Amino acid sequence: MNFKRRTHTCGELKINNVGETVVLNGWVDRRRDLGGVIFIGLRDRYGITQVIFEPEHNSEAHLLGKQLRNEFVIAVEGKVSKRPEDQINKNMITGEIDVIVDSVVILNEAETPPFAVKDNTDAFEDLRLKYRYLDLRRPKLQKNILLRHKMYQLVRKYFDENNFVEIETPFLMKSTPEGARDYLVPSRLHKGKFYALPQSPQTYKQLLMVAGFDRYFQIVKCFRDEDLRADRQPEFTQIDVEMSFIEKENVFEVVEELMKNLFKEIWDIELSLPIPMLSFDEAMEKYGSDKPDLRFDLELKTLNDVFKNSEFKVFKDIIDNAGIVTAIAAPGCADYSRNQIDKLTAFVKKYGAKGLVWLKLTDGEINSPVAKFLSDDEKQNLVEKTNAENGDLILILAGSRLKTLEQMGALRLEMANRLELIKPDAEPKLLWVTDFPLFEWDEETKRFYAMHHPFTSPRLEDIDLLDKEPGKVKARAYDLVLNGNEIAGGSIRIHNAELQAKMFKALGISKEEAETKFGFLMTAFKYGAPPHGGIAFGFDRMVMLFAGETSIRDTIAFPKTTSALSLMDNSPSEVSEEQLKELHIKIEVN
Repeated sequence: MNFKRRTHTCGELKINNVGETVVLNGWVDRRRDLGGVIFIGLRDRYGITQVIFEPEHNSEAHLLGKQLRNEFVIAVEGKVSKRPEDQINKNMITGEIDVIVDSVVILNEAETPPFAVKDNTDAFEDLRLKYRYLDLRRPKLQKNILLRHKMYQLVRKYFDENNFVEIETPFLMKSTPEGARDYLVPSRLHKGKFYALPQSPQTYKQLLMVAGFDRYFQIVKCFRDEDLRADRQPEFTQIDVEMSFIEKENVFEVVEELMKNLFKEIWDIELSLPIPMLSFDEAMEKYGSDKPDLRFDLELKTLNDVFKNSEFKVFKDIIDNAGIVTAIAAPGCADYSRNQIDKLTAFVKKYGAKGLVWLKLTDGEINSPVAKFLSDDEKQNLVEKTNAENGDLILILAGSRLKTLEQMGALRLEMANRLELIKPDAEPKLLWVTDFPLFEWDEETKRFYAMHHPFTSPRLEDIDLLDKEPGKVKARAYDLVLNGNEIAGGSIRIHNAELQAKMFKALGISKEEAETKFGFLMTAFKYGAPPHGGIAFGFDRMVMLFAGETSIRDTIAFPKTTSALSLMDNSPSEVSEEQLKELHIKIEVN
């Protein structure tokens, strides 16, 4: 095989290369035989160049050109030629030139692929995941993977220039289940004992602060055995960051400059700083979400003041029992049919709402089944409070505060989709959400769980509430939200053993359990732990958003399905009895 290495890539040749003899290597992207002259689109990750086999120019090369089919791997040598003006393709980087082939070498033949290797393929995702190496040849996916690479490099460069140290932490660690399930790894040498794959390097990065590395970062794989969806995988990548001797404002400054860098380098957008900030309570009350999408308005309006003395018993009872009445005004939707409104009612019921109250504002009058229960003042105040205009549809939910706000937040997004309020060219919106509750109550287990993790510091002014009213304690925690997606979350950490013990007690973790799970960290705190805090970015999700995709699977080279399967190599798979014996494991099938 007389293989000649390429002199240029398939996305490189321009008009200034005309007359040069070049060698290109790549895959056959498409083939056209126009009565003797053969046109081949030759593809590599840099682009596509059209190469031409002419029988009069080189009959031997033309004969080989007849054998070529899609996805054959070939090397061609030839001269760069300028295309006629009427054949220039302005949509191709190489659209002004062709390469007239002098010689061709077939480096490898290819069977007909199970789906067309092109961006507009109609193949189902399961088929594409089974043949992921073919899927990754598609320009769209290659562009996403190259974007991921670029973001890796920008992140590393930024943190290095700001005096952060990249330190690797172990993948085999102690299992400390609290929240999502751990992936367990059996030990061959220590019978009956297991490592866990890290859900996060949380304890290690705190130990690095104790060790004196005051600025740490790591781009790291993490693992959680939990139910999956479009933006979640069993193994995922974090940008992990921790800093000593700081307050949350210092974390914000570092993160905001990083985001400004990424906005400029990826989107060519000048990000205005500082990033806006809302408390958890404000975000929930205004948008019904702790990760609100600010690319459109449609704010929620609390109506408790409007109906606090109402004779409409449904609203009055809920307000008297510390509940909430909340509304949005859907612009121009007063002409919604009963069927359309019934569908909205069914939508909110999926989220646990008991029903949906609606009022149409037409010709200055309110039309609604509940209108007769409302006084004229209540109707007027309702219109003013919701900023409703003629032709709008007012939608109201009432119930327990957080659940009802979440239901209305889901309805807000549904209406935004129906009304196409999020424009394709909408400016990206970032937001800090702060002052989260430290705990969330689980009705099933009748106990509190840490909303973030058990090492998050409470607000200093709330420490006394840990023993008395833990549900009222606010955390020194913060999330960064981009276009309605949480892309990073962090907190100021607890850095002394006494407060950490108090936190464990509030979570119902006994001294013995705390010592077993976290004793090494508690011991470290006794030897001079500095105040510290940090943040972790969901890198896969960030790439998805910057790439304009809706699934992180389109930004990961070899992702799993929503049932955590790798269709390409059929993992997870069974293992031999010998392997199980070595690991002291016996499988019992129920």
